[in-house]
Amino acid sequence: MKIDAGNTAWVLASAALVMFMTPGLALFYGGMVRAKNVLSMLMNNIFCLGIVSVVWVIVAYSLSFAGDGKYIGNFDFFGLKDVTTSFPVGLEALTIPPMLYMAYQMMFAVITPALISGAVADRMKFVAWAAFVPIWLVLCYAPVAHWVFAPAGWLFRRGALDFAGGTVVHINAGIAALAAILVLGRRRGWPGHAMPPHSLPLTLIGAGILWFGWFGFNAGSALAGDAIAAQALVNTHLAAAAAMLGWLVVERLRTGHATTLGAASGLVAGLVAITPCAGFVGGMAPVYIGAVAGAICAFAVTLKMKLGYDDSLDVIGVHLVGGIVGSLLLAFFADASINAAVGDNEGIFLGGGASLLFDQVVAVVATIVYTFVLTYVIMFVLNLVIPGGVRVAEEDEQMGLDQTQHAETGYALELV
Repeated sequence: MKIDAGNTAWVLASAALVMFMTPGLALFYGGMVRAKNVLSMLMNNIFCLGIVSVVWVIVAYSLSFAGDGKYIGNFDFFGLKDVTTSFPVGLEALTIPPMLYMAYQMMFAVITPALISGAVADRMKFVAWAAFVPIWLVLCYAPVAHWVFAPAGWLFRRGALDFAGGTVVHINAGIAALAAILVLGRRRGWPGHAMPPHSLPLTLIGAGILWFGWFGFNAGSALAGDAIAAQALVNTHLAAAAAMLGWLVVERLRTGHATTLGAASGLVAGLVAITPCAGFVGGMAPVYIGAVAGAICAFAVTLKMKLGYDDSLDVIGVHLVGGIVGSLLLAFFADASINAAVGDNEGIFLGGGASLLFDQVVAVVATIVYTFVLTYVIMFVLNLVIPGGVRVAEEDEQMGLDQTQHAETGYALELV
């Protein structure tokens, strides 16, 4: 085992950056809900740092990366057994400590269910959320992570590309959000009553933290301080910038206004879309990918009004749709000169055939079908076994989840 100090230092820093994204996501979401639910949203996100980390080191890391099975790992790394000395199968050439690889992947696992919290905002019991997250991590996240990230996984083997989690994180969380809200139901009063964000400054601060942390998310996924990491960092920034502009153009043409919420949502859409592509594309590709994703996601968030599903904070429109856009566009822009892992499956715009596009479609469809079905079943069962179901009572929803679920208030304002 050869350990490189520079690569280790970069991935250590990247793991910290990805961890910081979860509090950033909490602020991003927290500003978008009504004031009476801000602490509930913050809690749902911060709670993931606790429960996911513990479940990850006990069993989820092992199921995600241990063994050579095509569909799921085994228990070789259960309770961190042998993790200090053993890499997952196929990753033995890494030059960072195996424990650091585990920790880096843990931060990805933390933020993925946290993304789902934005869809179920304002109406899900905390006890239901506390039960949902670890079950979903084991049954949905771990298998998909194994398929895509572990060299033994079936999607990895067939050639599907996902540099930093377009399928594993964003499509996975986005489709889970749709299944969860179909069981949970709409917020009372939606869409007839306006439910505007209570603090867009908080949302913009959160968006800035996400943008910053995403450099660790994407460039860190090179798992080395090398040219691929540098390319991924540049791609990440350019895609976010272009997507913000794409979203704002669509918003301005559609409504006559360019909003701060649109800017924040647009940049996140770009970050989502470039995630699967970050270490595989170069040149102007991230600008094109970001601009397309920003424009498409700006339209996608309006579908909930037409189709009637109450995705409170646009998780489906941004993360599911953005993840699909990025995963499929990768098949047009993948460049072997940027990353040799592309191999002979270069993008269509670089003279490659349609084989990579087919592999990307298979990965997207497999993730959507598997996670939607399992998430729906998880929520359905929880709704049966939790007294009163997964949703808060009407009076609790009207009072707000901060007081009814946590006996706290986000803002103690008194007249003096």
